[in-house]
Amino acid sequence: MKIKYNAPVILTYTLIAILIVIFCPKATLTAYFTSPSSLAFSTPQFYLRLLSYILGHASWAHLMGNITIILLVGPLLEEKYGSGKLLEMIIVTAIATGLLNAFFFSNSLIGGSAIAFMLILLSSFSNIRSGQIPLTFVIVALLFIGSEVISILKIDQISQFSHLAGGGVGAAYGFLRGGRK
Repeated sequence: MKIKYNAPVILTYTLIAILIVIFCPKATLTAYFTSPSSLAFSTPQFYLRLLSYILGHASWAHLMGNITIILLVGPLLEEKYGSGKLLEMIIVTAIATGLLNAFFFSNSLIGGSAIAFMLILLSSFSNIRSGQIPLTFVIVALLFIGSEVISILKIDQISQFSHLAGGGVGAAYGFLRGGRK
């Protein structure tokens, strides 16, 4: 049997994120792999960081939490939607979440949590039919939104906003794309 690089977008994301955790010192992570903390459209680094922050992670535990979800759900969605559309969804999720965070908050984001939650909500649309909302989506959305709203009350270093924003983008893509490849 041969090993197949079956989900190029998901696997490439995972490998790059692992390499960044291994080789990037904290100063490099902060400079290049965190989202912008304010809107600064005149600086080129602003645009780079709108995408690159999803590749950086604060620790191995942070990385493992995100890539476990991404590797479980991502390949199935990449097969369903195609690599190009999934890459588009990841890019749109990263940019939308980064822009909204810079607009509403003064902190930076780091990691692929928004991507993981986009994939979770998108996956609940796997059996969507015209004019029907899958019950799995309703349940996942209620559990997801409920747990994130409850988590907002805790003081921690986790951005529930990025989880909600990523999930919102995933839900929007699920409704708009309806599972078409």
